[in-house]
Amino acid sequence: MERDEHVHWLRVEGARMADAAEAAGLDAKVPTCPDWRVRDLLRHTGGVHRWAAAIVGGPLARPPGAEDAKRITGTRPDDGGLVDWFREGHTRLVETLAAADPAVECWSFLPAPSPVAFWARRQAHETAVHRMDAEAAAGGTAAVSADLAVDGVDELLFGFFARRNGRITADPPRTLAVRAVDTGDAWLVTIAPHGVDTERAEGAAECTVTGNAGDLYALLWNRRGATGLTVTGDASVLELWRTRAHVVWS
Repeated sequence: MERDEHVHWLRVEGARMADAAEAAGLDAKVPTCPDWRVRDLLRHTGGVHRWAAAIVGGPLARPPGAEDAKRITGTRPDDGGLVDWFREGHTRLVETLAAADPAVECWSFLPAPSPVAFWARRQAHETAVHRMDAEAAAGGTAAVSADLAVDGVDELLFGFFARRNGRITADPPRTLAVRAVDTGDAWLVTIAPHGVDTERAEGAAECTVTGNAGDLYALLWNRRGATGLTVTGDASVLELWRTRAHVVWS
């Protein structure tokens, strides 16, 4: 996907997230983030939006330190103004990314054609995942679009989990095949002693999970279980992924 497509989905998913948060109520529990209520979800995502906008808009060559981050995110308002505060930060990020010169150099942390392209993609998926969280708090979750989901699985497998952080390993190696029936995309994942290796390919694996791209995206981000998907082979491989593969804010 191109930068403009990511900005489009960032705009759409952020608006849906705000609507879902209002529908759920700020004190509602977020079942996909068990320690959070909806207000925590808005505070987190609204802060990340402001942080990313500051990096691109600065532009900043390194991530803001703790004190700068506090200044960038500002004081979170009380409940009465929290949804509006979230919407304001989301709008600012969309506008910043849409207007940014593609040649802008700023800090980023995963491979991408450019730093601006990285931030448009990362924030589209950051927002889509947390929109699912807000909808889960409101009692139901809609899948992301198939194109965005495929792009997000790529980001997760070839970006976050290509990094050797030691969070998900297996010795001996385990293999997981992921197949999207609606788009024809397939990934072959090897969980090895050194970390995760992924190929964009069909292939034999100890465990294969098959379903629509949007459901696979939610599954791999641990926003849904495997109910309704087709899981064949050794389901413990999928369980290893679900218990160990977490992306955390640091």
